[in-house]
Amino acid sequence: MEVAVEPPKMSVSSPADELDLARLASRVKAWGQELGFQAIGITDTDLGDYEPYLLRWLEAGRHGQMAYMAQHGTRRSRPADLVAGTLRVISARMDYLPPAAADPQEVLHDPQLGYISRYALGRDYHKLVRKRLQRLAERIEAEIGPFGYRAFADSAPVLEKPLAEKAGLGWIGKHTNLLSREGGSWFFLGELYTDLPLPVDEAASAHCGSCRACIDVCPTGAILGPYELDARRCISYLTIELRGPIPEPLRPLVGNRIYGCDDCQLVCPWNRFAHYSAEDAFNDRRGLDAPELIELFRWDEATFLERTQGSAIRRIGYACWLRNVAVALGNAASSQPVIAALRARAEHPSELVREHVQWALRRHGC
Repeated sequence: MEVAVEPPKMSVSSPADELDLARLASRVKAWGQELGFQAIGITDTDLGDYEPYLLRWLEAGRHGQMAYMAQHGTRRSRPADLVAGTLRVISARMDYLPPAAADPQEVLHDPQLGYISRYALGRDYHKLVRKRLQRLAERIEAEIGPFGYRAFADSAPVLEKPLAEKAGLGWIGKHTNLLSREGGSWFFLGELYTDLPLPVDEAASAHCGSCRACIDVCPTGAILGPYELDARRCISYLTIELRGPIPEPLRPLVGNRIYGCDDCQLVCPWNRFAHYSAEDAFNDRRGLDAPELIELFRWDEATFLERTQGSAIRRIGYACWLRNVAVALGNAASSQPVIAALRARAEHPSELVREHVQWALRRHGC
């Protein structure tokens, strides 16, 4: 999820008229693959076809409490307003699906376990992807000398998916995730904003057809229709971005998902072509691919911080972690161990935790 930052400044640039830009673009793509990206595309900065959708989405309040989505205005959809001098965006894709993790469907169908979105099982991707993009920029700089650039990985007001679609990396599916015919959707995106007038790639075409599997499977009905997502109902928003109480009518629908939700990706036919990640950093190192809910609920704050060190999970904080697990325990099969675990947190100092624990206990008739 995006971390708001101050608008960056472009570093000093060099003349482009002396460069063989087509050759350079080809080499950039080869260097990107050497650095672990599965695909690299290049696009211009014109997002005029996407900006109206963004503005309507914000006006409808579908971003919920994600104030950072609105606070930068149109700089999100106008790259040169965010980073002065930007002429092109180099868009990069990196697969993250961990090969050794427990089967997602088996975890989702066991209410005693907690489901964590597969992207969060390994190391926090923000720094990893951004550092690889920085290394790509350094390769370019070693080839041509100083040029203007800034690297981003879900770390600034950037319309990542529209840029990736224009750069030919895939198309925005009906669930609003980016889809690739060659790689499904289990991947991260990152960008290099640059002042190099590189040749642009052809935009990707859509291939969802009449399929509506992602719409039909969404547990909370957050996908209102093709290409229409209300984040306020999305389990990823509810368990990660939302800092207050999860709306009570939605809690039973959350099931055992304690950090994010992958359902729309799990049913997408194009993910038959997804690839497991070759990055060791994205492997599950904490035993969180199929964790016991009761065990997670026993964690004190020190354990939470230790077990989530270097993970994207840590950013939600301990209270929201307990909130999420309490909801999952409320949806679990009723048993004495489950009830005992909930009662042990009934007097927790956090009102947020207490309220969700009481709700969960009521679900078990207590």
